[in-house]
Amino acid sequence: MKITDKLDAAKGETLFSLEILPPQKGKKINDLFAVLDPLMEFKPAFVDVTYHPEEMIYKRRPDGLIEEAPLRPRPGTVGICAAISYKYNVETVPHLVCVGFSKEETEDALFSLCYQGIENVMVLKGDEKNHLKIGKTNQHKYASELVDQVANMNKGKFLHEETLNEMETDFCIGVAGYPEKHFEAPNMNTDLKWLKNKVDLGADYIITQMFFDNKKYFDFVDKCRKIGINVPIIPGLKPIDAKYQLKSIPSRFFLEIPDELTKEVEKCKTISDVKQVGEEWCIMQSKELKAAGVPALHYYTMSKSDGVVNIAKAVL
Repeated sequence: MKITDKLDAAKGETLFSLEILPPQKGKKINDLFAVLDPLMEFKPAFVDVTYHPEEMIYKRRPDGLIEEAPLRPRPGTVGICAAISYKYNVETVPHLVCVGFSKEETEDALFSLCYQGIENVMVLKGDEKNHLKIGKTNQHKYASELVDQVANMNKGKFLHEETLNEMETDFCIGVAGYPEKHFEAPNMNTDLKWLKNKVDLGADYIITQMFFDNKKYFDFVDKCRKIGINVPIIPGLKPIDAKYQLKSIPSRFFLEIPDELTKEVEKCKTISDVKQVGEEWCIMQSKELKAAGVPALHYYTMSKSDGVVNIAKAVL
């Protein structure tokens, strides 16, 4: 079922959803199932699975010289989506990214997803930081271009005229929104203009970057509505579970952590204390958002379940 159909069928009830990472290359998928098993109690409406391009690693050769070699550290997104759907009977949403994938590779992945009956995709630009050396001469530069490719496939338009056009795909397209502005945008108005362009091209719903101040989400939704973005906007949430995240999250995701939360985390003496503070803050956020009637609460698990389980028990 499409995500938008699930949201419509909920008739205003706030749904519960997750994002997970594929296992690291060489690890068993059972490690991922162990993360998901306790979360299935809360009947997630859908599970996002991230998509990872190759990274460049450095290996020492027998002659002592160092050589570069490409490695995809977390492969298998398409297969993992199929495995999760089969095991749990839950909708899965594979991510598609521009970085590190040619247009042809993207088209092939979309055909594979279509053949497996997967109806939803999350379209993102992707993180360029670790992949600059592995260039693709025919990759999309912006997420809007990738949205356009998926939307064209939904109309039976493929990259090459040699491809038979006896079918049309029918993907529901999700895109990312940034309550605190995407770091590449010069200002919020420009960022919102880019977001509206993705919606105009065919995006069906938005999931936001994580935030720790609900006012930023509510302000973001208001601004979207004022410029004609009327698709569902799902808030993305993550509990802080380590002190170092006070620095790593703002620097990596270009967002602010409220002063009150920062002070409470800094007071903590143990990892357990930090997790408790992070969960309590996320519970507070979740309850307020649910009371406001948001379409769903979407949790970035980073493939760890214990914190989200505690939050779900308190909120759902």
